[in-house]
Amino acid sequence: MKKRFIAVAGNIGVGKSTLVELLCERLEWKPFYEPVTENPYLEDFYADMQAWAFHSQIFFLTNRLRSHLELLDHSTSVIQDRTVYEDAEIFARNLYQQGRIGDRDYQSYTDLYRLLTHLLAPPDLVVYLRASVPTLVKRIDQRGRNFESTISPDYLAQLNTLYETWIGDFSLCPVLTVPADDMDYVSNPGHLNLIVEKVQEKLTGKEEVVFSPEEVANSH
Repeated sequence: MKKRFIAVAGNIGVGKSTLVELLCERLEWKPFYEPVTENPYLEDFYADMQAWAFHSQIFFLTNRLRSHLELLDHSTSVIQDRTVYEDAEIFARNLYQQGRIGDRDYQSYTDLYRLLTHLLAPPDLVVYLRASVPTLVKRIDQRGRNFESTISPDYLAQLNTLYETWIGDFSLCPVLTVPADDMDYVSNPGHLNLIVEKVQEKLTGKEEVVFSPEEVANSH
């Protein structure tokens, strides 16, 4: 079977890591989660965001690009938790819009990002988990991570806006948008089956692959 590379994208708390795990179990592929690498700029960044945001984002981008390259060379089919594109299109852009990164640094960052992502082959498919802010807040509360307790609904809304803009313009590879508000692929095996079916359809080249409300409601 042809080796495949899928990436799962979406806002904080939407359920990316869980879906990666479940898809890999079902498809017998290799999961790759966000790299747990200590950013040496984080302490400085939180002390003075304007001075250190650019440096911190360059570090994150470098690690994400390295992971992307490793996945392209991996011997088996893989599913990645969060894409290199989100680092730049969502999180760095949000810092820029907040005034944490200046015009000159942001231009240098985006020039580097665009050059490197142009040289790297994209995934075969991006699975985008779309969820409203109330759903994100609920799921963040349920998983109870202390470092996420200060994330505000307004911040999640800002990221959601950037996600929608990014995914609407994204054309490097096919995208499968999952209505995460209406799907519980942890407790409902039918929802996971439906996602697997749609992923496989999309990978075979089928153009119009969507989740109809009737399909979601009738999946058990």
